[in-house]
Amino acid sequence: MTASRIPTAAEELRGAGLRVTAARVALLETVRAGDHLGVEAIAGGVRERVGHVSLQAVYEGLHALTAAGLVRRIEPAGSPARYEGRVGDNHHHVVCRSCGFVGDVDCGAGEAPCLTASDDHGFTLDEAEVIYWGLCPGCSTARSARAL
Repeated sequence: MTASRIPTAAEELRGAGLRVTAARVALLETVRAGDHLGVEAIAGGVRERVGHVSLQAVYEGLHALTAAGLVRRIEPAGSPARYEGRVGDNHHHVVCRSCGFVGDVDCGAGEAPCLTASDDHGFTLDEAEVIYWGLCPGCSTARSARAL
């Protein structure tokens, strides 16, 4: 039995019908190597890989990758957009109110879309977005220490 091979970023771009460029490959690899990165951090990662790339090109590339389903855009309330490479599994997020850390949370129960709407208004639902808010362990500890 042969182990299944993971497709390269270039193969994934082609498979999604996108033109393969060094910048797009670097963009996809940067998002996947990161952890809920903002646009500035992604641009920095792309520049480390391929040299100069404009911020506008990064935004356009992220839009194309998001539309193709290769990356996911999340935008917790009051925060700038962040991007992640974990797609297709309808997971959720936990966000620290103090430092802004974002972490992945698998669905709590059931299958996608994880939550059953009390009234779906006739929609065919295929995704639910849940964001849990609170304090991460580091911020909770810091807050407790200040209270003493």
